[in-house]
Amino acid sequence: LRQQALDHHGYICQVCDFDFEKQYGKWGKEFAEVHHIKPLAELNGEQQKTNPKTDLNVLCSNCHRMIHRKKGITLSVAELKKRIAQETL
Repeated sequence: LRQQALDHHGYICQVCDFDFEKQYGKWGKEFAEVHHIKPLAELNGEQQKTNPKTDLNVLCSNCHRMIHRKKGITLSVAELKKRIAQETL
């Protein structure tokens, strides 16, 4: 599923547009993190079918950590983008 998400969304962070290959050259090629939009912990062990196109995001390491920064709160991509935009005003 991870690879399918990367194949569909690409390797650019969906929040900040960070490109590991652009920054790190060959070392960063085809690298990014994949984030479950609905945290696995919220499933309480329930089996759920994951669609890599709609249920997974591609993120850089920093944005992935910021989405999960506060325990019990998982920001969406849109919410984190909004916070970044507010800080740059």
